Amino acid sequence: MIKPIRCALLLLIVCASCTKSNETSVTPLNETVAGNDTTAVKKVMGAFVNGTYGTVSGTVSIYLQSGKYTLALENVAISNGPDLHVYLSKEIQPVNFIDLGKLKSVAGNQVYDVANMPDFAAYKYALIHCQQYNHLFGSAELK
Repeated sequence: MIKPIRCALLLLIVCASCTKSNETSVTPLNETVAGNDTTAVKKVMGAFVNGTYGTVSGTVSIYLQSGKYTLALENVAISNGPDLHVYLSKEIQPVNFIDLGKLKSVAGNQVYDVANMPDFAAYKYALIHCQQYNHLFGSAELK
């Protein structure tokens, strides 16, 4: 009698962990780099391609302004999923990466601060990645 109860509990836990209860907002954003300030200089950019577990379209640009880097997702459309993050990475699969935070929305334009001063010759990929399940939704090579 205890074995069927344990199996049922295990099945319930596995099913509950696969829910998308923490999906990213679907409300399109319209954030811009520094608003009307024209001192932001675009350093590198790239176009997203789909990953194994999702779809991503749009572009990504890195701007330098007042000695700080900013990553801008522009006109993005991303399939939704749990725990999506924006990464700067040395490889397409995130092994050596900088986590810029949770994805704010699956649509529109959004801006993320880049801490420190990474070498973009080394960190040459922007990724949309599901941290919880280690699933790549999309990548862009920065050139």
